[in-house]
Amino acid sequence: MKRIRWIGPLTAAFLLLLVVLSSGWAQEQKAREKKPEVGSGFGFNVSRSPIDISSDTVEGDQKQNKVTFKGNVVARQEGTTIYCNLLMITYDPEMKKLKEIVALGNVKIVNVEKRATSQKVTFHQDENRVVLDGDTVIREGDNVIRAERVTYYVDEERTVVEGGKGGRVNTKITPPQKE
Repeated sequence: MKRIRWIGPLTAAFLLLLVVLSSGWAQEQKAREKKPEVGSGFGFNVSRSPIDISSDTVEGDQKQNKVTFKGNVVARQEGTTIYCNLLMITYDPEMKKLKEIVALGNVKIVNVEKRATSQKVTFHQDENRVVLDGDTVIREGDNVIRAERVTYYVDEERTVVEGGKGGRVNTKITPPQKE
């Protein structure tokens, strides 16, 4: 029984990872049924859908309260897929909650028309904050933001984008086509 003690926190960790990094798939579907909004941005949505995770290896360290997925990591939930080289989840076994999720190496998050790439993505549970670090590129349709770091404060629905190479943020905004 002790061997599988980390499965509950692991499931919760991935659920939260995909919830936080998902781009509001259900909200997008509702918006499509109504009139589409211009510049709707990267919304966040809670989902209880099953999660499919694959990797070359999985390692659970109960002393450090950590689960690590290594090699060709792919995590899927509804319309969101996350790809990375390494995924580490740290949890608090006494509180039975997630502390932090870190995706490292060639991180790619894909959701419907939205995509984000970065070298590192960290979800800080206690602060409800997501940080994309290193060569970050976010695309929504033809709109693109390139930066070194993007921080999203989930509760505040606020994003801070910090400059990339040369200390600058590069943004391409394409106006919507007339109907």
